[in-house]
Amino acid sequence: MPKMKTKRAASKRFSVTANGKIKYKKMGMRKKLSKKSKRQKRELNKPGMLSKAEHGKMKVLLPYR
Repeated sequence: MPKMKTKRAASKRFSVTANGKIKYKKMGMRKKLSKKSKRQKRELNKPGMLSKAEHGKMKVLLPYR
């Protein structure tokens, strides 16, 4: 059986932590930063964690992670 291919777009956007959680960068930190509060920018800078419900979809996109 041939190897499964990793979706390159997904591998650039998501990474797997040591505990197996899937981490991603939140959107909204590129444009119009002057309109956002300091607190909002601070929260957007933190990495987001994918919910357990989404892990099945990510297994298809990132088979070897």
